[in-house]
Amino acid sequence: MTLKKILSDFKQRLDTAYSPGEIKGIEMAVLENILGYTTVDAIMHDNDEMPTFVAEKFSSIADRLLRHEPIQYILGDAYFYGRHFIVTPATLIPRPETAGLIDMIADENHSDDLQVLDIGTGSGCIAISLALTLRFAHVTAIDISTEALSVAKENAKRLKARVDFLKADILSMHKPSKPCYDIIVSNPPYIADSEQASMDNNVLDFEPHSALFVPDDNPLVFYKAIAQYALDALKPGGKLYFEINSRFPAETCRLLTSLGFANVQSHLDYRAMPRFVSASLNS
Repeated sequence: MTLKKILSDFKQRLDTAYSPGEIKGIEMAVLENILGYTTVDAIMHDNDEMPTFVAEKFSSIADRLLRHEPIQYILGDAYFYGRHFIVTPATLIPRPETAGLIDMIADENHSDDLQVLDIGTGSGCIAISLALTLRFAHVTAIDISTEALSVAKENAKRLKARVDFLKADILSMHKPSKPCYDIIVSNPPYIADSEQASMDNNVLDFEPHSALFVPDDNPLVFYKAIAQYALDALKPGGKLYFEINSRFPAETCRLLTSLGFANVQSHLDYRAMPRFVSASLNS
């Protein structure tokens, strides 16, 4: 079977479940994963006869996509901040908007040898991106999930990033004996349980709920715990950065202000949605 026919069958099967733009993006990702082809390569080889396994692989991927499994989990790969990261069902799939958090931290912090802590690292995408972007930063990343930490360690190894990974639960972490970090960053669970009703099956059925959801009656539970830890762990003038639920920017800012943080600000993502909050300790 030619590559042209394989791709035609693949797109036809997905046509009722995905938009044309989504299908194109999926097709490009699968071509790169299976054959190492770019779109140009696919055009150049569209009349080539393909080995049987290529058609079978495309068919198997279509089966899984029609069950709403995310393509990133199917391929075991997600693209984030210019790099490919391993992802598994033990880790969240990195979202494009999270890249804005890396940009903000890089734009605001130009010193060498910064001590950075990433809380709830998942695949390690934030910690690793910061380790490879900031000059000579010393990055530590924690997560409660052993499986997620295993994935994050493998990502750091593949991408040649120096990150120290530790298993810890921020809700019960002991405060440090002295301030030790210049930057603390976190993209913690922040989706209220009641929001599940409006979410897609590809998220609800496949991504780890422990990394997504918080109780309706305590949606800022992780922000409060992290902020309280940061009061003791940040050096004077140190900075705290959060990705947030776009429903709660004012509430998150009020929480940080009430705890004594300075320069508390909310920031928009590339879609003009409230997505980040930053704050600092007084020097």
